[in-house]
Amino acid sequence: MHFVIHAIDRSDAGSLRGRTRPAHLDYLGGFEVIFGGPMIDDDGVMCGSLIVVQAEDREAAEAFAAGDPYALAGLFETVTITAMKPLLGV
Repeated sequence: MHFVIHAIDRSDAGSLRGRTRPAHLDYLGGFEVIFGGPMIDDDGVMCGSLIVVQAEDREAAEAFAAGDPYALAGLFETVTITAMKPLLGV
């Protein structure tokens, strides 16, 4: 099943995203990520992450999100995980 992980950075995160990014990208390599990338604010600054991951169930998607180095470092203000059924662009 596909899950969308929508995570918004804390406004006071400063350079935490940049410092943690190599570990985050390495972590993603161990999973079936369908697509993803940083979200960009109107000023062109990274402000969150959107990832679509294939996971066995919601529990596995939650474990994936919780184990992300970004999450472990406390980068995110909010994280929403929602199941989805791909229809377009498949």
